Amino acid sequence: MKSLKTLGQFIIEKQADFPYAKGELSRLLRDIGIAAKIVNREINKAGLIDDILGRTGDTNVFGESQKKLDVYADEQFIAALKSGGECCFVASEEQEEGIELVDSGISKNAKYIVCIDPLDGSSNIEVNVSVGTIFSIYRRKSAVGEQLTQEDVLQCGLDQVAAGYIIYGSSTMLVYTTGKGVNGFTLDPSIGEFCLSHPNMKIPETGQIYSINEGNYLKFPQGIKNYIKYCQEVDPESKRPYTSRYIGSMVADIHRNLLLGGVFIYPQTALQPNGKLRLMYECNPLAFIIEQAGGKASTGTERILEIIPEELHQRVPAIIGNTEMVDKVLEFIANSKTISYV
Repeated sequence: MKSLKTLGQFIIEKQADFPYAKGELSRLLRDIGIAAKIVNREINKAGLIDDILGRTGDTNVFGESQKKLDVYADEQFIAALKSGGECCFVASEEQEEGIELVDSGISKNAKYIVCIDPLDGSSNIEVNVSVGTIFSIYRRKSAVGEQLTQEDVLQCGLDQVAAGYIIYGSSTMLVYTTGKGVNGFTLDPSIGEFCLSHPNMKIPETGQIYSINEGNYLKFPQGIKNYIKYCQEVDPESKRPYTSRYIGSMVADIHRNLLLGGVFIYPQTALQPNGKLRLMYECNPLAFIIEQAGGKASTGTERILEIIPEELHQRVPAIIGNTEMVDKVLEFIANSKTISYV
């Protein structure tokens, strides 16, 4: 039996690779891992506990109905970041405004900004389908002790110092990058530790899976419609038709395509011309991970990581996956003579 390396051991070993090797980022990643274990415990008990499933009756900043586990996960990650003392500001999908932690005791000298989607795909919880957590970490630009500024909070994806996701499925995995490659850790419930299971993850150079909600086909731009038809054509040389796989949890779709090769597409539509996915805590962290794994991430017109955010909950279209498939989607978009949705 091979020896296991825990997330904590791995982080300590790689600490010298961090641009600021003083241990703060290591501790911050540890805090996120601890909160993930707590959330995983509750997810695995869903259905056994009467008050953990269902809606709260409230809505989040986007007018979307909040599930009880959305709120629970949000509370756990914010509590972990607050008590850990390394985070000075947290932006969550479930909070209309970001939360400053600089005045909360031990966080007064914190240097990091965290953007997080506490429970991605929560509508899948009640049908026992994979969900996840997505997080992005930035280093504040202002000096410790100064007032946080918009420049601290609204940084482009290229400024991320770390990003990751946790997928709660048949097993629970934490996948993260600090800009030095991508590594995956599987939670061993017998010891309560994330253990290195997928070192140096690389997305396959080619793929045969496209992930898109085809139920919205009539609302898509023409270039996306043309790409879908291309995927469905029979062509043995390019191994088409491709396989359509869509879970409805961005983390789960991206994770599968990272392992098997594929492209995830969530385009703008007639009803959502700016796209639906959030830049700061969905697209930026997953784009960072996929690029570090050798893939590509675009809105259809620009690289996701180069976007200068204008607001905390900004939305963008997303085309994320192995480079060959993303480039083919971009080719169809560029060759489309119209942006018509009909």
